[in-house]
Amino acid sequence: MPLKIITADITTLRVDAIVNAANPGLLGGGGVDGAIHRAAGPALLQACRQLPESTPGVRCRTGEARITPGFDLPAHYVIHTVGPVWHGGTQGEPLLLERCYRNALRLLREHGLRTIAFPAISCGVYGYPTAPAAAVAIATLRDELSHAQQAGITLCCFSDNVSAVFQHALDAAAAGDTPFSAT
Repeated sequence: MPLKIITADITTLRVDAIVNAANPGLLGGGGVDGAIHRAAGPALLQACRQLPESTPGVRCRTGEARITPGFDLPAHYVIHTVGPVWHGGTQGEPLLLERCYRNALRLLREHGLRTIAFPAISCGVYGYPTAPAAAVAIATLRDELSHAQQAGITLCCFSDNVSAVFQHALDAAAAGDTPFSAT
């Protein structure tokens, strides 16, 4: 299966697109969002400012995705998606997280791209517990791969601990197990 999990700095990957776990304004922030903006250079912020607002201050709603060039990054494009803030799993968080992955892959296909790297969306300051987030990510990506061929999907985790949780979810899914609840 063209799905792998690594521990690395997503801003260094040579893929067609990297996914930015962004905030709704798409104007940079902390965590992976800030790292991507710093590595891409100021042109990324300018490109994000050019994207239309759906409501004041919101260029991308939770679960949606937008695409910009990668500018100074090794990746050709950045696909920005806004993950859900964790509220205990009672506010539709699993479905919103699933939409992040699906909408990013939709943009990948629409732009004729073949390789993509995702961070652990919502697992940082948005507080989504890693194990349930991994279960949603793996289930969604495996489902997407069963319907459309991609050259490669990389889940790029920020630590070995997070990578281990995602790898466990991938191994369990491949074995037909469901080790974590999606909520």
